[in-house]
Amino acid sequence: MTDFTKILDKAKELEAKMKESQEKIKEIKAEGVSGSNSVRITLDGEGEMQKIELSEEIIKEDKTIIEDLIVAAHNSAKSQLKTKTTEEISKATGGLEFLVLNGRYN
Repeated sequence: MTDFTKILDKAKELEAKMKESQEKIKEIKAEGVSGSNSVRITLDGEGEMQKIELSEEIIKEDKTIIEDLIVAAHNSAKSQLKTKTTEEISKATGGLEFLVLNGRYN
């Protein structure tokens, strides 16, 4: 088997792993919390907001405080999602995620 054939086989293997990884990423859920659990936001693996929960106590607060807490919870969920997604891609690529994240294998 030539080196080129080995490279092609590895590329096909990587492609299959990436497809599997993309399916797993869709299943990921990330939850962001702010204000001592007053605001909870859940994002799916594609970054779409699935749920927002506001405690009864926080609803009594000033509108700007609630808005700030929603932003903070969303940012927290987004950060967790990025971490979980990167971990999943790393599993699939065996450390080659920098190529995938830079669009070289998309």
